[in-house]
Amino acid sequence: MSVHADVARRRIEELLRHNQEQIVRRWAQIANAPSEELNELFQALLTALDEGKNDFADVRGLLAELSRSRARAGWAPADTARAVFGLKEALYEFVEADSEGVEAARGFVWFSRLIDDLGLYTFETFSEARERIILDQAEQLLELSTPVVKLWEGIVAVPLVGTLDSARTQVVMEKLLQTLVDSGAEHAVIDITGVPAVDTQVAQHLLKTVVAARLMGAECVISGIRPQIAHTIVTLGIEFGDIVTKASLADALAHAFKRAGIEVKGGRDMRVAIRAENR
Repeated sequence: MSVHADVARRRIEELLRHNQEQIVRRWAQIANAPSEELNELFQALLTALDEGKNDFADVRGLLAELSRSRARAGWAPADTARAVFGLKEALYEFVEADSEGVEAARGFVWFSRLIDDLGLYTFETFSEARERIILDQAEQLLELSTPVVKLWEGIVAVPLVGTLDSARTQVVMEKLLQTLVDSGAEHAVIDITGVPAVDTQVAQHLLKTVVAARLMGAECVISGIRPQIAHTIVTLGIEFGDIVTKASLADALAHAFKRAGIEVKGGRDMRVAIRAENR
């Protein structure tokens, strides 16, 4: 750093230290942010400047936390960056009134570049935090959209709604297998009534899930095979092999009852009779 540049930088540091309260108050007005929040950031900035090592790790850490908290609160990244840039405007009012106008102006150019870098850092951190939030929300929605419910003792069901892709298939498979382990169920119904279309990829995902359940000792039934779905499956030449398919969830449940040795008798006084199977 040249002598002139060093003098100019020291003058900016003096202005920042001697006018801390006024600068932070004005900054808070410009940034529309609490003075306490900005004061902590301002003190960290002064500490980094006093040390003269150009180490702004603490400042960046506070900015990263500010960006993450604002991302969670729904702020726009530009608003956070503009809040940081507001420090330049707050300081410039004191630079204009400074008796050492030339040196202060030179120092302000250097300070502006520093704040620009910190503002861009908040933008990057904000974007990363927002992406993380979106990914977490997507995972939570995926969990909620793939429930495994207990229909009867030893019988569980997975009602699927929406498109079935690789990521969702993995979640379905993991939740189904874990439920089979926890409940000891021997029968599972995978209902695709809510799946808008079945293509080769979706069929492969279903087959993988059935095979995985079979390895755990459970028999699977696929229900929700509507006429359009059946036509598509035949047209594409998809083979389900020995996997049992049913048109409705009720038919699949009746099949599972039968395989489990449970007899359902209809009529006004419907009752369930359980008979033991010879094994």
